[in-house]
Amino acid sequence: MAEPVVPVYPHKLRRLYWPFLALAEVCREIIGTVAGSFRIGELRYTIPRFTFLGPTTNVPQKRIGVFALVHGDEPAGALTLLKLLQRFVDRPELAAGYDLVFYPVCNPTGYEDETRHNRAGHDLNREFWQASSQPEVRVLEEELRTRSFDGIVALHAGDTSEGLCGCAHGRELNEGLLVPALRASETILPCNRHPVIDGFRTCAGVIDGCFKDVLRPPPKIHPRPFEIILETPGRAALDLQAEAARIAVETILAEYRRFIAYADGL
Repeated sequence: MAEPVVPVYPHKLRRLYWPFLALAEVCREIIGTVAGSFRIGELRYTIPRFTFLGPTTNVPQKRIGVFALVHGDEPAGALTLLKLLQRFVDRPELAAGYDLVFYPVCNPTGYEDETRHNRAGHDLNREFWQASSQPEVRVLEEELRTRSFDGIVALHAGDTSEGLCGCAHGRELNEGLLVPALRASETILPCNRHPVIDGFRTCAGVIDGCFKDVLRPPPKIHPRPFEIILETPGRAALDLQAEAARIAVETILAEYRRFIAYADGL
């Protein structure tokens, strides 16, 4: 009888996961699971999912998904999520009313290879809701389809960006969350105030428009969650990018909590 094939897990990815797993071991509010996995030869790759269960309030918990490393050469997003988890362990009240679902590495082969694309040569952030054959996209689409998110935040780092910027897909609520987040993050890194970013008109770091087929909720889902893309300047120091993005995400959570409270009072 042939010996069973034992999957090999890349050490670089282990080093990325370990700090998250260590936090989950000491904090019962953190649940570490796997969104999905796939094989390339003898190697098995996973897309991990870490959920922080915030303190409950007098309204139903809101579920927010935060996605990092869709592009494998943008590690600041994963560090941002680690910083956020560490903050919530120390100050759980910052996550009150939320179940926060973190995906620290959505493109494991790209991260391992230090490339924007996955190992098959695809830019995953141009593949969503287009019947993609890429296993990473299929796993993430299933998460977006079934997790009933009230909001999603995608973290990116621009290699040509001069500062912080973001896209809110044009909805007033989204811009009401994104603008305060950018202003708060300017204590760490400047905002990109160029009038055009990636070919789209921009005002004070808020991009008017977005590439199609990026990571976002299913096209026909209702009610539609808020959608925010946050981009740090990729040439800035990694820790500064992560700290600026951490502040931005915490600001988004605080502003959305205020919005919910206001809406409930109407």
